Amino acid sequence: MHDKSYSRGLFLCIPIRERELSVTVELSMPEVQTDHPETAELSKPQLRMVDLNLLTVFDAVMQEQNITRAAHVLGMSQPAVSNAVARLKVMFNDELFVRYGRGIQPTARAFQLFGSVRQALQLVQNELPGSGFEPASSERVFHLCVCSPLDSILTSQIYNHIEQIAPNIHVMFKSSLNQNTEHQLRYQETEFVISYEDFHRPEFTSVPLFKDEMVLVASKNHPTIKGPLLKHDVYNEQHAAVSLDRFASFSQPWYDTVDKQASIAYQGMAMMSVLSVVSQTHLVAIAPRWLAEEFADSLELQVLPLPLKQNSRTCYLSWHEAAGRDKGHQWMEEQLVSICKR
Repeated sequence: MHDKSYSRGLFLCIPIRERELSVTVELSMPEVQTDHPETAELSKPQLRMVDLNLLTVFDAVMQEQNITRAAHVLGMSQPAVSNAVARLKVMFNDELFVRYGRGIQPTARAFQLFGSVRQALQLVQNELPGSGFEPASSERVFHLCVCSPLDSILTSQIYNHIEQIAPNIHVMFKSSLNQNTEHQLRYQETEFVISYEDFHRPEFTSVPLFKDEMVLVASKNHPTIKGPLLKHDVYNEQHAAVSLDRFASFSQPWYDTVDKQASIAYQGMAMMSVLSVVSQTHLVAIAPRWLAEEFADSLELQVLPLPLKQNSRTCYLSWHEAAGRDKGHQWMEEQLVSICKR
């Protein structure tokens, strides 16, 4: 059954920079029904007094986790930012930030608020006149996850390209997925993921970038392997693999049964350690062709065809659909597709 209560406008003020023009925006919010009009009247000022200036400060402090850097990003003085943080603590009835080393650390409540606040600010900001994204002058921070082993080839390409065309933009990289990755994308703690995994929920977008051929790798000194193997011989060899305990392990698709897992003699944290072990033992490994060929000479590796049905993997660029409405996010998406597509 639909609620028949009417909506009332909430007027909030959004700053572009300190000392610049503020813009008044009307947001539609449901009016709370109550049997006590005097209680409703008391609650209205709390909503109408909410100042989005404070939320822009909250967003900057969350991203920088340092008052001085946040003040620089906002074009405000450090005392002004500190005062805004004090008001935020009262508004949300939480400490929000606690001292940690030379910076500050968000509380659990701050992390809970961050995604919703940031999405709301971006949605409103995108509707303001002249709200285009200027990469040449922007000092925005982007958080990317480029998953191993793709990080060894793509991270430097992305970093160097962005540094050249947008030198004031900061890109923060990490190289592994975890069980919280969907949450991090949803609340834009991570903005993009580049990996062999796609995200199936409808709230996420996953765009295929390229398909990597997979190969079987063995030492040139292997006593019995001197050329391509047949399909039924692959799991008769002892294998080295990226640890299956790792979330979204690169090696997982080839060891999806107990019998196949029984062939694994070594599990490492990354493909580079796997290739290093293979080069010094009689183990074999499954790896992307580009990675195997890059180290074939230095590690004295044989690079052989993989005679299995799954002999390739698709690389995806993924993000949360809410983030895709932000102009800066759209620009970075275009850059990543341009850099990574083969």
